[in-house]
Amino acid sequence: MSHYERIADMSVTIESVARRRYVADTTSGFERTTTEYRLSGDGVVGRGEDVTYETADHDALAGTDPIDIEGEWTIGALSDRLDEIDLFHGTPPENETARNYRRWAVESAALDLALRQREETLGDRLGVDPDSVRFVVSTRLGDPPSTDRVEGLLARNADLEFKLDPTAEWPQSAFETLRKTDAVRVLDLKGWYEGTEVDVEPDPELYRDVFAAFPAAVVEDPAFTPATSALVEPQADRLSFDYPIDGVESLESLPVEPGWCNIKPSRFGTLESLFETIAYCEREGIRMYGGGQFELASGRTAIQTLAALCYSDGPNDVAPRAYNDPDAEPPYPKSPLRPGDDAVGFEF
Repeated sequence: MSHYERIADMSVTIESVARRRYVADTTSGFERTTTEYRLSGDGVVGRGEDVTYETADHDALAGTDPIDIEGEWTIGALSDRLDEIDLFHGTPPENETARNYRRWAVESAALDLALRQREETLGDRLGVDPDSVRFVVSTRLGDPPSTDRVEGLLARNADLEFKLDPTAEWPQSAFETLRKTDAVRVLDLKGWYEGTEVDVEPDPELYRDVFAAFPAAVVEDPAFTPATSALVEPQADRLSFDYPIDGVESLESLPVEPGWCNIKPSRFGTLESLFETIAYCEREGIRMYGGGQFELASGRTAIQTLAALCYSDGPNDVAPRAYNDPDAEPPYPKSPLRPGDDAVGFEF
């Protein structure tokens, strides 16, 4: 029985739907806004976080009524019902990817509620014992680029590992310093983003520097252009993809067969698509790691839980919130994150 089959027939009782908004500064220099969906029933609450990036999409929820999903459902039947509901209440999102983000928030909240109503964890339901979760710290070098934050974190914990976003502005000294740390595990080239503040123009010189300086690292989201394809294609075994991946079909349509996949649950929208993709990666020998999106609430716990159950040894971009909080002070949590003794619901 597949992971999704193990949860699709779970019953869940939803008596009310509420939302809570979160706002916080980040270490990447922007203010993050998310909305948590809270589904209540049988005296417990299930939570799921909408990680839509555009604040205006969260603003548009003000004054709208909660979605009408009260009643008795199975997880599968509720997902079918959500196919018929406009979670954006008639105001289209600024970016269509947000539709999956919000859908994930509601479906993951329903799963959390169903598990809590049984006093189970997701691991209990799947028959999988959670492992300790290895995590990397995702950070940027700033403008102008500086390795100070990486070196400062390593000075406090020499065992930390990192996921970084290289740009053409990185000086050679940055490559040299970072290579010597032997702590960089993933480099995100962001070559598939379009029309966002984090787009990185495909640059063959940058790609050459990244592949040469970090020969053992995973390289994420390289673009395939006439200038870069010859550099990228031979590296397929260590390539990973994130932004374009929202299901099995998107993985199958990539220009290469990658060695890795970054699993960001919210990108898939539905629980069914998420677990189908995880199963596909397992069958095809594609290694996985979890991805984060500056979650401020229950969404962070959810991605850590999935990592603990499905890809605990990967370079998971699921570091505890303190690493993204500019006001947090050391000591910071250390990798790996260990399962708790009192977990319930979408926790480990």
